[in-house]
Amino acid sequence: MLGVSGILSRVAELQNQLGLNPAPTTTGGASGTKFASALASATGTLGGSAATGGPSGEDIVAAAKKYLGTPYVFGGTDPDKGLDCSGLVQRAYRDLGVDLPRNSWQQARAGRPVSNLSEAKPGDILAFNSPVDHVAIYLGDNRMIAAPKPGDHVKIQTVYETPSAIRRVLDTVPTAAVQDMSSLRPAGLRTGGELGGVPYADLFLKAGAKYDVSPKLLAAVAKVESGYDPTAVSKAGAQGLMQLMPSTARGLGVHDAFDPAQAVNGAAKLLSQHLREFKSVPLALAAYNAGGGAVHRHNGIPPYAETQAYVPKVQKALAALGG
Repeated sequence: MLGVSGILSRVAELQNQLGLNPAPTTTGGASGTKFASALASATGTLGGSAATGGPSGEDIVAAAKKYLGTPYVFGGTDPDKGLDCSGLVQRAYRDLGVDLPRNSWQQARAGRPVSNLSEAKPGDILAFNSPVDHVAIYLGDNRMIAAPKPGDHVKIQTVYETPSAIRRVLDTVPTAAVQDMSSLRPAGLRTGGELGGVPYADLFLKAGAKYDVSPKLLAAVAKVESGYDPTAVSKAGAQGLMQLMPSTARGLGVHDAFDPAQAVNGAAKLLSQHLREFKSVPLALAAYNAGGGAVHRHNGIPPYAETQAYVPKVQKALAALGG
């Protein structure tokens, strides 16, 4: 019968035959810890994670629970100040070395789909509504942890309605690629998604890739702004396909707002700035329509009739494009 040293030697032999790293060897007797480490290394179960050695769903749950009681703050990403729903999800994953996109609609397309709640596992991302405007982390047993709404705080809830999407990130990202965001980006940001039949699709794809903005979002803005008409001029003087005001166009380096290529490039640059600043698609759209200053002054979508109508129109157009 093999003793511990004999088993370790056999493990090392098997690993060498399989082309794996050899198990730790001993110099005068193996401890139970060394034996467990060697066996776990050989079987790929060290730390309870997958063979990649990456974090598990339970690790994500534990990371999220650290923020229980944190106040909800719209756009919040700093737990010392407050978190919103996607800020909580992003923070929990980031604590374990996995970078996720910032916005809820982007997180609802990260990783791979899970067919239904009965197939969901702890650590999966639950997304709600269409377009997606809320996300949470599944805990198991029909429970989730979320930052629900203004005036509330991070807490554990029952999954109160059927999610519009369930996404599993961890088993799609090897440890060596955890910091490579390409595998986590929404398909629309990697490839532009499907824009077949949309006018100026090639311009939306090119500008979207350059400024890291969804091409479908650019197409939706163009649809609402001008109906894809590069000669359009508004009563206020906004020009071209993306309805840029002359002063705004100049600031974006757009010399001719009636040139579709320049207009789309400028709009992508502007939307990228707003998305980074407000970390919210609706607020970025509100800033595109009314200006970033107005969004800051009103701490949200400004109470202007035009802007209040504009944001849902673009969201509806985006949804129609599958965004």
